[in-house]
Amino acid sequence: MSRAAIADAHAWALPGLKAQGKGERALCSWDEDAITLAVAAARDCLRDNGRSRPAALSLASTTAPFADLLNAAIVASAVDLPPSTSCHDTSGNLRAGLSALAQALESTSDGDTLVVAADRRSAKPGSVQEFQFGAGAAALQVGDDAGIARYLGRESVTHLFVDHFRAAGEKHDYFWEERWIRDEGVSRAVPAATKKLLAKLGKSAGDVQWFGLAGAPGGSDKLVAKSLGIAPERLIPDLAAQVGDCGTAHAPLQLIHALEQAKPGDLIIIAAFGQGCEVLAFERGEGTHQPAMGLAKSIAARIPETAYLKMASFEGEIDLDWGMRAEADVKAALTQHYRSSDQINAFVGGLCKACNTVQFPRLPNCVSCGASDTQTPFSLADQGGQIATWSADWLQFYLAPPLYVGLVQFDVGARLLMEIVEVGNAGLEVGTRLSMQFRVKARDRKRHYSRYFWKAAPVR
Repeated sequence: MSRAAIADAHAWALPGLKAQGKGERALCSWDEDAITLAVAAARDCLRDNGRSRPAALSLASTTAPFADLLNAAIVASAVDLPPSTSCHDTSGNLRAGLSALAQALESTSDGDTLVVAADRRSAKPGSVQEFQFGAGAAALQVGDDAGIARYLGRESVTHLFVDHFRAAGEKHDYFWEERWIRDEGVSRAVPAATKKLLAKLGKSAGDVQWFGLAGAPGGSDKLVAKSLGIAPERLIPDLAAQVGDCGTAHAPLQLIHALEQAKPGDLIIIAAFGQGCEVLAFERGEGTHQPAMGLAKSIAARIPETAYLKMASFEGEIDLDWGMRAEADVKAALTQHYRSSDQINAFVGGLCKACNTVQFPRLPNCVSCGASDTQTPFSLADQGGQIATWSADWLQFYLAPPLYVGLVQFDVGARLLMEIVEVGNAGLEVGTRLSMQFRVKARDRKRHYSRYFWKAAPVR
């Protein structure tokens, strides 16, 4: 979303916000939340990384959609991890992502851990935070003998310093004055903790090649680096101009940026501020694996948006009159959801052992040869495909009209009628290449439950 478009929308009442209208911020469509963002990051991390499947999954988020339902379990199911996977949620403040990573790195349990941090941050319309906040997720798989980076240690400090808060049941954060946060909170806690960590490691500020700070007011990283004696050119970009502040995901995103750019042997220091601070140190290893997308490619593949009212609608800040078609009840059948969980959450269809036909859904009989009980599980989540036919429906209720629906021809032979999202200005045509994305299928506003399923998106 263009920040200039946000400023223009508020110019009639808040002309002073024009100064905030530089760059862009990441936003979510109506069918995205912290869980779908986490799934996207986790899939990119796990795909062809050469390591065994993780034995545990930790999800850090301050905006997870469920207060009493294991959000990490939904993520694990969507990336097709086995039921034996240990899952847990971490929350509490914006350094939760870095804290979860540290806990995983220091764990003595067997097997790798997948650490995912994701936030879809909401801000009150017309606030400075509406410009500053972003939405994003980061995923890192940690374990023994990892080649990408070596964990050196951490320093953790906790103070009851309330820079902002969001009460239970509230949608928006309440912030205190930035200067006080920066001068009294960040400038005291972060340099002291970083110095202590460097001393424990036998390192000095001159040894730091990459330094990043998340969870603090803009410009705080420069002030902290100056007080530590870290050269300005060694600062990790704060990503503010491209994506905004992504909450718990921001510190892991900065770490990923450093890992994508650093040379073997480089010392990386990542700090996250929030009721104290968390500071972690890494040494870039010799590993060369890069995920299919990663951070830089994800930013490059963004879809530009200038319609402020669309963002306001997606965030639930305006409630449009969608007409009678929007009044249908979308109550989820939890019993059926459980029985077909691998098909719904992990997009697992069937492969016929008799004729090798792939189909979805997985049924007792093959749609091609008619053989009974010959279906073996076959995942379509990472299978490519293309549009065979498509249409744009402006009549049916849809929160981001038009509703694009098309017959997807998978490369493995399956054909399925699917919703198509992220169309953008380029539009669609027969033959457009598609990838599969885990999204919210429907929101039950009466019972406050979201159902998830897979949708197709053009490959950008």
